[in-house]
Amino acid sequence: MSMRWLTILFVALIALLQYPLWLGKGSWLRVWDLNQQIDKQKETNTTLKIRNDTVDAEVRDLKQGYAAIEERARSELGMIKQDEVFYQMMDGSGLPSVPPASSAPGEQAESVPQSRSP
Repeated sequence: MSMRWLTILFVALIALLQYPLWLGKGSWLRVWDLNQQIDKQKETNTTLKIRNDTVDAEVRDLKQGYAAIEERARSELGMIKQDEVFYQMMDGSGLPSVPPASSAPGEQAESVPQSRSP
């Protein structure tokens, strides 16, 4: 009978020692879940790093010269230089082939730079 109680005691002791491994705070299930979260975060970080590199390249380009600033002003804001003449091209229907980006009445959408002599 004493051997039977000893066996039950050892089985209970082993079960108590195994509980934290499988169900406790640092259990295998928790570790697996954290690894899944780490993998998702790494994917997100990779995507954001690519976006940040693109923005960084654009910032460097804007800091180095005025060509990028001028291109952006022309394409996104419809701006023109001070002594520049713009011509708007019309298609066969009488409508502009390229609508102005954001222009006031009288401004043209496409430009052909020409310098004016005084």
